[in-house]
Amino acid sequence: MQQREYGNTGEMLSIVGFAGIVVSKVDSRTAADDVSWSIDHGINYFDVAPAYGNAQDMLGPALEPHRNDVFLACKTKYRDAETAREDLENSLRLLRTDRFDLYQLHSMATWDDFEQATGPGGVLEMVSKARDEGLIRYIGFSAHSSEVAVELMSQFHFDSVLFPVNWVNFFESGFGPKIMEKAQAEGTARLALKGMASHKLADPTQRVREKCWYYPVEDPELAALALRYTLSQPITAAVPPGDPELFRLAVEIASDFAPITEEETEQLRERAKGLAPIFELAHA
Repeated sequence: MQQREYGNTGEMLSIVGFAGIVVSKVDSRTAADDVSWSIDHGINYFDVAPAYGNAQDMLGPALEPHRNDVFLACKTKYRDAETAREDLENSLRLLRTDRFDLYQLHSMATWDDFEQATGPGGVLEMVSKARDEGLIRYIGFSAHSSEVAVELMSQFHFDSVLFPVNWVNFFESGFGPKIMEKAQAEGTARLALKGMASHKLADPTQRVREKCWYYPVEDPELAALALRYTLSQPITAAVPPGDPELFRLAVEIASDFAPITEEETEQLRERAKGLAPIFELAHA
């Protein structure tokens, strides 16, 4: 598995990360096997969040023997300092660690999120203090709004942004390029989501796969093109779907990664036409 530098930190991350939701709703033996398999295949970047069911409970014991050999990222959905601090401490306990390599504001999507997080008593105050205390090494956020993401990076120096770098989004809605451009200008590392997503479900309650709230790319050939497109952008790493089968397919693709060609990109552009992007710009 290839590795790339996380920003300018000297930290080297596998180009595909482990999505913590893979181990939600599984037993402890399966979780341990999934983690060991991932490490054996060169994965050293693990991403999890309290929102992923019981993923923290399962990942903590499974990852504990390997903790010093991996880059562990976690998140909080809370926007105020007090509740976010409780969330951080609980995650540290469940994941059996004394620090997170990366701690992120989860799913920054609205201007209310922005105002609360950046205002007095907001979560940014908490994560800055936690970094000073050594509980967090790097600070990031995940973006569900292009406009909010760009403004956040103007207000605070984040070490990284985790956002959708997805073929349908880029070609059909334009969601993603502005975040990429701003992050590069600010020296903020780019981490990718939804590289193997296709389009919106017609009925969100009728999932194709339990751990995917969108229609995933299941065809191996198209999945390879989609993920290679994501990995060919100026990013450090991509977090693939939380579905165990699709996660292993992503690892297989990344283990034999070659940059996408112009011809292949045009194939993807054609196949994206008419698909409903899972994220859109606010003005769209």
